[in-house]
Amino acid sequence: MEPLYQSKIVCACCENTFATSRVRPSFKRPIRTDSDFCAYFDVINPDYYVVRVCPYCGFASTENFSDRLYDKQKQAYLEKLGHQWKMRDYSGERTPEAALECYKLALLTAQAVGEKDRVISGLLHHIAWLYRNAGQKEQEMRFLRFALDAYVRVYEAERGSLNNARLLYVIGELHRRLGDPREAVRWFSRVIHDKSITDGAMIRASREQWTLIREEMQQKGQELPEEMQSGA
Repeated sequence: MEPLYQSKIVCACCENTFATSRVRPSFKRPIRTDSDFCAYFDVINPDYYVVRVCPYCGFASTENFSDRLYDKQKQAYLEKLGHQWKMRDYSGERTPEAALECYKLALLTAQAVGEKDRVISGLLHHIAWLYRNAGQKEQEMRFLRFALDAYVRVYEAERGSLNNARLLYVIGELHRRLGDPREAVRWFSRVIHDKSITDGAMIRASREQWTLIREEMQQKGQELPEEMQSGA
């Protein structure tokens, strides 16, 4: 069985129908996953096919985008991107380079139409993962920083949500990866100590990274953050 199949999509902007490739569910099992949820696959990377790119107007989106566009959003997209688009077809098998192009198109599209920060943060994080897979550390770190800033904006906008344990964890983990262990500890501690958080997986993950940071700081002879003075 081929890992890819074709799906028909109606463009939210120009309303033309186009084909996009999808990965069959049986090929979506990762062989390992990084601590910030970057997944690795042995046959084909499903992340390469998350973005749907309209070949006619270039509107690039994921399933997380809003279902419908207002006329003002369509106009904003066309003025910023669509009118300069030259027809390209991403419906077949994608190389890592093509996947990166698609994600950057989706990022530009999301910014043009004013998509939610939660959507934008996810695109930025995925772009960082693609650079990680390509071994481009500097670009990975650059986009992890962009993703972190967007995730923090999401947290500030959704502070009252009861389902933000994963978001808090990711913010902490990106701080850790970007070399700011003290700030990472602050976010992990929120997951560990907030009694309203009941997500056991995120609590365990936060404890694991909290412990990792403590061990690394002790090995380097660094003073532990206040949150670590009495343990987790």
